[in-house]
Amino acid sequence: MNKNEIISNKNVIKDFKDAKKILKNLKNNVTIFGSARTKEDDKYALLAQKLSKRLAKKNINIITGGGNGIMSAANKGAFETKKAESIGLNILLPKEQNPNHYTTKSINFNYFFSRKYMLVKYSKAIVIFPGGFGTLDELFELITLIQTKKLNDIKVYLIGSDFWKYLITFFEKSLCKNNMIDKKDLNIFTLTDDIKLVEKKILKLIK
Repeated sequence: MNKNEIISNKNVIKDFKDAKKILKNLKNNVTIFGSARTKEDDKYALLAQKLSKRLAKKNINIITGGGNGIMSAANKGAFETKKAESIGLNILLPKEQNPNHYTTKSINFNYFFSRKYMLVKYSKAIVIFPGGFGTLDELFELITLIQTKKLNDIKVYLIGSDFWKYLITFFEKSLCKNNMIDKKDLNIFTLTDDIKLVEKKILKLIK
């Protein structure tokens, strides 16, 4: 093992240890994924902020990737209530990903894989708003883990019917039709625009 590998291993261990310190004693967590590029007045950013605020008022902690856009909006909603933790699990990138200012707890990760794992490990539900490649990466890894029974007892909600409808059509017309997935696999997630419904389901799940 060379020096670079040793440093890499230490950084991996540090990622997990640092995240565990701030998350292990927290209960009733919900993770929100979404684009870092979304503007503050975007309808999905406003929905993310509103949902987070509603959940935080019920003492539910909000976890995001700690960046801008949807992540910042979700952290802001929780932060303003002062009733729950607003957590950012950030990763520094050459573009886009700067830590937002609406977190009560935050850390910077060295690696995407450790960050993605900790984003879901302590959460009861995952809410996914529109996003780009990073959000899709998080979505696909998450539903794969649920499909393969590596991750249990976690609910997934997709917000934005107009945004996600073409992906759902691909799932139905290509993946299901060609037996790449079972039709029941589509039940892994719930597609909706109704954040009150999502709030209701999450409250029932946590209680």
